[in-house]
Amino acid sequence: MTFVDPGMSFVEAIWHDRDMFKRFALAGPLALAMVSPMSASAQDTAAPATQDVVIETTMGNITVTLETARAPVTTGNFLRYVDEDRFDGTVFYRAMRLDWGEQPNGLIQGGTRNDPERILDPIAHEPTSETGLTHDTGTISMARFDPGTATGDFTILLAPLSSMDADPASDDPSLRAGFAAFGRVVDGMEVVRAIFSRPLDPEAGEGWMKGEMFADPVEIVDIRRVTPAKR
Repeated sequence: MTFVDPGMSFVEAIWHDRDMFKRFALAGPLALAMVSPMSASAQDTAAPATQDVVIETTMGNITVTLETARAPVTTGNFLRYVDEDRFDGTVFYRAMRLDWGEQPNGLIQGGTRNDPERILDPIAHEPTSETGLTHDTGTISMARFDPGTATGDFTILLAPLSSMDADPASDDPSLRAGFAAFGRVVDGMEVVRAIFSRPLDPEAGEGWMKGEMFADPVEIVDIRRVTPAKR
């Protein structure tokens, strides 16, 4: 895959070739899995460990459950940024809007934006083919260039986007790896949608990214750990 700008982050590189991206876009809604009934105590025992965080923005709060058991490397990295206050004062700066599938469709992107004063060393890539996670509505996923380069930028999906899942059968190393999903929004999707719908600056951004940057980025005031509410 050819990258237009070494300053790109996450899906920007794959989105460079929009025709290719469309070929790997929505494969259809996911079927609900059939499960055997079990007691609440058995469900609690079987559930993988998670950690909730609140993303406090100037437009409202977004609560995210992070998969500490199923995606330990990616979640551990994100939580280090949280615990060291590296996200505080960063912004959601971009919306990628897709004109097919369930609407609104696309993602919002935010985080450290490769700020050398904030970013930590890149982390190992955790593909969805290993974690068992999928890119559904509200999925939080790490930004990257090549697999294994994620630092402190992340996206949140507005609708399912299976093309971001790992595709082990692909000949393209980037598509084969997919992107590292590591949690999901459990409260505040209305805030995600409100951020997504903010005006874009038609002159901001370069090349194919032109017009995808917010005219007025939304500040991430704080991201912090919280005790999960009963769900």
